[in-house]
Amino acid sequence: MTVTVSEARWSQLSQFIAGHMGLHFPPERWRDLERGLAAIARERQFTTVEACIDWLLSSPLSKSQIEILASQLTVGETYFFREKQTFQVLEEHILPELIRSRRGANQRLRLWSAGCATGEEPYSIAIALSRALPDWQDWQITILATDINPGFLEKASRGVYKEWSFRDPPAGIQERYFRRPSDGCRAILPAIKERVTFSYLNLAEDVYPSLLNNTNAMDVIFCRNVLMYFAPERARQVVRNFYRALVGGGWLVVGPAETSQVLYPEFDTVNFPGATLYRKASERGLTATVFPGLLQEKAQEVFPLADDWLSSSAPSVPFPPSCQESPLLPEEEPRAGSPPPPGYAEALVRYEQGRYAEAAEILAQFLAASPGDAAAMALLARTHANRGQLTEARQWCESAIAADKLNAGWHYLRATILQEQGSFPDATRALNRALYLEPGFVLAHFALGHLALRQRQASQAMKHFANALALLRSCPPERVLPESEGTTAGRLVEIIQSVRARRETA
Repeated sequence: MTVTVSEARWSQLSQFIAGHMGLHFPPERWRDLERGLAAIARERQFTTVEACIDWLLSSPLSKSQIEILASQLTVGETYFFREKQTFQVLEEHILPELIRSRRGANQRLRLWSAGCATGEEPYSIAIALSRALPDWQDWQITILATDINPGFLEKASRGVYKEWSFRDPPAGIQERYFRRPSDGCRAILPAIKERVTFSYLNLAEDVYPSLLNNTNAMDVIFCRNVLMYFAPERARQVVRNFYRALVGGGWLVVGPAETSQVLYPEFDTVNFPGATLYRKASERGLTATVFPGLLQEKAQEVFPLADDWLSSSAPSVPFPPSCQESPLLPEEEPRAGSPPPPGYAEALVRYEQGRYAEAAEILAQFLAASPGDAAAMALLARTHANRGQLTEARQWCESAIAADKLNAGWHYLRATILQEQGSFPDATRALNRALYLEPGFVLAHFALGHLALRQRQASQAMKHFANALALLRSCPPERVLPESEGTTAGRLVEIIQSVRARRETA
C-alpha cells in the first residue's frame, strides 16, 4: 500500500489524536504514526492510508475507533518488577508507612496502575503488597488497573505470560506467585489475580477522580512511561487529575524519564536511592467542630429503615419515555434556580481542585451556621469519601438523607460509600431506595449491575445494565449525567457495552 499523505494531513491527524487520546505525535514521530495507520488501513481494508484518515477525521472519534487506534499506537513494553528500585521503595518505605498508619483502625488501601498495559505492573504491585501485608485478607484492598487499549486489558485479565515478561524479577517470584501450565507460559496465582480489577479508561477524555469508576481516594498511583507520550498540556491536566484522585499524603509514581521540575508543581518531590517520587501534602484536620450529636440524631430519623420497605431486586416501576421529559434524578444544587451560598460555592471550588481538607473545613463552618443544608452535608460526605474517611462520609450522607428524605441522589451516594466499605447488601438496598424515588435514575441501575458482578450474579447484572441502556437510549450522547461527576450519557453507554462484551467473551 503506497502512502502519499501530505504533511498538513499528518499534522491535522496528530492534533486530532492528541485531543481525543492525549498521545503526542510531533513531526519527528510521524513515521510511527504512519506505520500505525498503515496497519489500521490494512486491517480495516481501506485502499489507501488517506482513506483511513478520512474515516477517522469525518466525525468525533467513537470509542471503537479510539480502541482501534490504541491497538496500533500505544506501547505495551513492560515486564514484572520493571525499575526494581521503584518497587524497593514501595515495599520498604511507602507500604510499611501506610500499613502502620491504618492497622487496627481504617484497614483500607487503594492503589491504581494507570496505563497498565498487559498487566505486569499491577500484578507486581499486588505481589509487593502481599509480601508487605501477610494478613491482607483482613483489609479492604483495591488495586485498580486501567488502560485505553482493550487488547492489553484482555491479555492482562488472562494473567498468562511468557518468559519475556520475567526479564529481571526478584528471586523466588516466579516459583511462589506463578504456576506453569503445560504450554510453557506462567499463570499468575488466582489469589493474586483476583485482587486486581482491570477496566478501560481514557486518561485524555474520561472523568477522574470519580466514585463512578472507582478512581477516587487513592493512596498510590502508578503512571509510568505514559505521560512521556502525551502533549505537554494534556500531561499537565492528567497530573492535576491525579492530584485530585489522591488522598492527603498519597504518592504518584512516574517513570524515570518523566521526572520534571515543572510538571508536578502541586506535589512535593521526594528523592529515594534510584527513584524520584511525588507526594501530595498531608492534609490538616478540621479546626471546627460541628454541633456534636447532630450526625447521630439526624441519622436516627431515617436509619435503620425497615428491611421490608424494599426488596433487593430491581423495582418494576415503568421507565419514563425519555430522559428529557423525566430528569434522571433531583437537582443537587442547594437551592434550585439560584446561585449557591458563598460558603458552599467556595467549598465546591476547593473540592474540585482536590483540596479536600480545606473544603471540609469550609463546609464545617458553613453547616455550623446552616445545620439543615442537605446539599452541604452531601458535599461534605463526598469530601470525606475522597479523603478515604468512609465512616465520616457515611454519617454525613445519612444526615443529608435525614434532612431531605426524597432526594434519590443522596441514597445513591450512600450506596457508593457502602460499596467501598464492602457492605454490598446494604449498598443494594440503598440503590433500590434511590430507584423507588426515581425509577429513571440511570446511574443506580448501572451501580446495581456492578454490585451484582462483584457478587458473581452475572445474569442479574446483565438485567440491570439492560435497564440502564434502555434509559440512556433516548438521551443525547453529550448530556452530562447528574451525580456522575461529568460522565456523559454516550460515554456510559460505551462503558456498559464494553462490560457486557467482556462478560460474553469471558
